[in-house]
Amino acid sequence: MKLQQNPHAPINLITAYSAESFSINGVAYPCHLAVAPAALAEAWIDGEFESLQAEHLAALLAHKPSVLLLGTGSRQRFPAPAVLRPLIDAGVGCEVMDTGAACRTYNILASEGRLVVAALLLPRGR
Repeated sequence: MKLQQNPHAPINLITAYSAESFSINGVAYPCHLAVAPAALAEAWIDGEFESLQAEHLAALLAHKPSVLLLGTGSRQRFPAPAVLRPLIDAGVGCEVMDTGAACRTYNILASEGRLVVAALLLPRGR
């Protein structure tokens, strides 16, 4: 799906996503991606949703988000509470949604100047 780009934004915006890649400000990344307004983390997780561990989310706290959007692929899937524990302990809100919804929500929050990180899994067919 192609998303509208704001050429005046000095922040990372998700300009497109597919089952194979994410585009950030027009640059394609063919891997799972974590994106913040001023940072990118390529391949932030090895494997798929089933391999998600607390350590993966804890590493994203370095970007000091107020909210983390977890895009779980082509459908919404909730991780075990223990996986979310680092976010809970840090007082960071977490919203779990399918990856398309996470991309759209990230762009809105980032454009509003919010401290947001989107941890995105490619929306492969399952």
